[in-house]
Amino acid sequence: MTAPGQPVAVITGAGRGIGQAVALALARDGYRLCLAARTREELEQTRAQTGLAPKDSLIVLVDLAEIEAPSNLIEAALDLYGRIDVLVNNAGWAPPRRSLVKVTESEQDRMLAVNLRAPVALTRLAAPHMLKQGGGAIINVASSAGLRAPALEAIYAAAKAGLIAFSRACFTELREGGVRVSVMIPGLVDTALIPANKHLDRTLMLRPSDVAAAISRILAAAPQTWPAEVVLEPARNPERVR
Repeated sequence: MTAPGQPVAVITGAGRGIGQAVALALARDGYRLCLAARTREELEQTRAQTGLAPKDSLIVLVDLAEIEAPSNLIEAALDLYGRIDVLVNNAGWAPPRRSLVKVTESEQDRMLAVNLRAPVALTRLAAPHMLKQGGGAIINVASSAGLRAPALEAIYAAAKAGLIAFSRACFTELREGGVRVSVMIPGLVDTALIPANKHLDRTLMLRPSDVAAAISRILAAAPQTWPAEVVLEPARNPERVR
């Protein structure tokens, strides 16, 4: 176990996109990191970009669709650092947009597992340690799909809507113990999750660094305040008129 000192942040989906941007932002803010994703090469690239030594940037290979993955991740972080100050539930997954009747059962199960079951489990497992140590922060990255419920994204939207409701309930339940919960709800972000689409102007979409900067600001909020829900949208609509 490393010696106490800098705060520790666990970030899922840290190999690319929003998760990688969050890792870079929190490294600049002075956090030690636990970087979680399925691909070692991507996590190694994230670690290299943070400039942190391996002792301050633990890499954990997990597939959050697997039932035991959340407990394995929390245990790995605690084994090295002995504490978790921030949990960023960022990992997400969705297949290409298609009608509900064409979604396979395996796609359905993976969407629900990665986008909802895993962040619920990680929050449930991390919260007791944060309560015991006197505080912490949990930020769940949802999606505007959870508010808009667009066609062709029914299961993904349902999972993200569930994550929003879960986050609101956890905020109310845990804040008296010093554990602050927030849900980040970004609009369209230019990541690999959104494939090339002639109907989208990617130059107008949010960048992963925009979401990361917002998360950094949440964590820097004054002690008497807490942005429990943050909706972050592009300044201009990236969706071209069809």
